[in-house]
Amino acid sequence: MKKIKTDFLIVGSGLYGCVLAERIANKLKKKVTIIEKRNHIGGNCYSEIDKLTGIEFHKYGSHIFHTSNKNVWNYLKKFTSLNNYKHQVLSKYKSKIYQMPINLKTINQFYDKNFNSLEAENFIKNKTKKFRKKNPKNFEEKALMQIGQDLYKAFIKNYTEKQWGKNPKKLPSSIFNRLPLRFNDNKTYFKNALIEGIPLNGYTEIFKKLTSNPLINVIYKKNFNLRQKNIVNNYIIYTGPLDKLLGYKFGKLEWRSVKFKKKIINKKNFQDNSVVNYPEKKYKFTRIHEPRHLHEERKYKNKTLIIKEYPQLNNDEPYYPVNNIKNRLIHSKYRKYLSNNYKNIIIGGRLADYAYYDMDMTIAAALNKFNYIKKNIK
Repeated sequence: MKKIKTDFLIVGSGLYGCVLAERIANKLKKKVTIIEKRNHIGGNCYSEIDKLTGIEFHKYGSHIFHTSNKNVWNYLKKFTSLNNYKHQVLSKYKSKIYQMPINLKTINQFYDKNFNSLEAENFIKNKTKKFRKKNPKNFEEKALMQIGQDLYKAFIKNYTEKQWGKNPKKLPSSIFNRLPLRFNDNKTYFKNALIEGIPLNGYTEIFKKLTSNPLINVIYKKNFNLRQKNIVNNYIIYTGPLDKLLGYKFGKLEWRSVKFKKKIINKKNFQDNSVVNYPEKKYKFTRIHEPRHLHEERKYKNKTLIIKEYPQLNNDEPYYPVNNIKNRLIHSKYRKYLSNNYKNIIIGGRLADYAYYDMDMTIAAALNKFNYIKKNIK
């Protein structure tokens, strides 16, 4: 490949990289080259149309946009409109379907009760009394003190072991913070989000618009290393894993990955919901996605597409950081080394930051980083 001259080289075409590319090209009028190891744009938010059913699906698991950050939404709405989808997760346990997160209906159904909100709260307080601690040391301790042993064993323990490949006692308590408990009938997953929905024309359309400026060039199926000789640039914005970038010199960061298996079902509807969890160990997968339910405004054929999600260990396709003390220490060594030795490298995004960001958090971080670049880089 001939040498490419660019002002900014961005490694990775996910949300973080593409938002920065759009801002740099449109506001600073600088030339941007994005290199992407996959054959498509959009990172894990990429969506495509299934040829046999016509259903648009998210190739790397269901992505529901939600935010209460008005700055993020004011930015993103320039590139998309959202439908009216509100996310609800169900869980199938012993052949029965329960609402998740655990709410009043879940508690009443599971215990065969008819509690009101206050009665349910007092009931769970009694169940968790013996597990309460001031500072829970791990995921299991935090879960038991919040929901008690019965609900934990039914819906959380085995699901967590499948998802993370670890005993919950070896996971940080902070992971449980993503699993709310409610004592009302609110069944929406993101109850506090001011904005929620699925892009009307899919996620991929957003990335095409973000990178539509002629100053932006995207190169696919290309890996990056620090000895790259064919790209001449002033600054590098790196959004991938830091351990891989630096040849694992301080050790490997732990990641969990997922594998997806698609199947077409010859009926209009399979599970009445976009996502159903399967917490029991007898199922190797953790959940089933049925993407037709993400776009109820569309008319699809009398066939549906389901996607089973299987967690696995795979550092080549990292999804979820195992954010314990050991890995945080390794990650901090990589950050410090890059800061001291590569002044022209800017890092950010879910993989580079070794963080479990939602989409709106990633966009917010990219917009903040652009403000830094605008002020400090000429």
